[in-house]
Amino acid sequence: MDFNVKKLASDAGVFFTRAVQFTEEKLGQAEKTELDAHFENLMSRADITKNWTEKIQRQTEVLLQPNPSARVEEFLYEKLDRKVPCRVSNGELLGQHMNDAANDFGPSSPYGQTLIKVGETQKKLGTAERDFIHSSTVNFLTPLRNFLEGDWRTISKERRILQNLRLDLDACKTRVKKAKTAEAKAAALPDFQETRPRNYVLSASASALWSDEVDKAEHELRVAQTEFDRQAEVTRLLLEGISSTHVNHLRCLHEFVEAQATYFAQCYQYMVDLQNQLGSSRNDVAPPPATLSVLQVVSPNPTEGALNPDEVMPPSSGTRKARVLYDYEAADSSELALAADEFITVYSLPGMDPDWLVGERGNKKGKVPVTYLELLS
Repeated sequence: MDFNVKKLASDAGVFFTRAVQFTEEKLGQAEKTELDAHFENLMSRADITKNWTEKIQRQTEVLLQPNPSARVEEFLYEKLDRKVPCRVSNGELLGQHMNDAANDFGPSSPYGQTLIKVGETQKKLGTAERDFIHSSTVNFLTPLRNFLEGDWRTISKERRILQNLRLDLDACKTRVKKAKTAEAKAAALPDFQETRPRNYVLSASASALWSDEVDKAEHELRVAQTEFDRQAEVTRLLLEGISSTHVNHLRCLHEFVEAQATYFAQCYQYMVDLQNQLGSSRNDVAPPPATLSVLQVVSPNPTEGALNPDEVMPPSSGTRKARVLYDYEAADSSELALAADEFITVYSLPGMDPDWLVGERGNKKGKVPVTYLELLS
């Protein structure tokens, strides 16, 4: 118990001495040991690295996981040292919903078939997204976190120790200065005017006491200087290691870019493949029975399923202008071939399939798919 009390008292004394030294430095009443310019540059560079690494890490986490609740959940799992449960991506969930809807609508219907194709593509997009998030987390986010939670904490700890030893060093310098000043005053002003020799003896004894105090203060100063120099070298080596950190983060950044480029390339290829599938299936799909019945009504020959443009008359009202979104090749003579960005007149006939309209361009008429048009008011 006595040892603990003494240690507590000693620590309190050291803390008080440092506080006094720090306060006097702020008030300009005490000198401060300045670090060399190179050391100051190293510390400034380290602080800049830490600040920007934190910002890049936080924004990358937002990019990979926009949902803040999910980020908090992942953070808690990480702190509890537990495996984060596998979470289905939004694309995969959308794809599953489309497949389920196709089963209810009828997988053999045109809408159901398209839902299945789009749903499978959405699943592929979701899987690619999950792989990209995993790769970016391992190769980019984890090194940034390791730096902030490992190397930077070590650097911060050593810098705090260096700051405390600097305060101790400057406090020792102040004590030496004060002791020498007191010693000089005691030696220069002995009381020779007193008739009693006792006063002279006391003055000489005070001078000797201050001389001992100077020797003690100088010894403490040498010890403090040695500890400060040793800690400054340790801190300098850690700060110089920031260059290696930059090299490591540069490599991780390249890997992040590669993962992102691979992800977007996969997404682009999946969508191109889907467009090709939908385009070919659109051209291969035969007109539904309802459309055929309407065309048979307007056709001069009831046994012929093809549309005769000369026999189709536009309604007196209900025609609209439309802009063509994509190129479309007519499957037969009843359809009208389209070119992207051209404008045509469209209208619907009673009982006609809602996915199709009759289109007119000049003296040409024919069926056109609604999905290839942007209807204008």
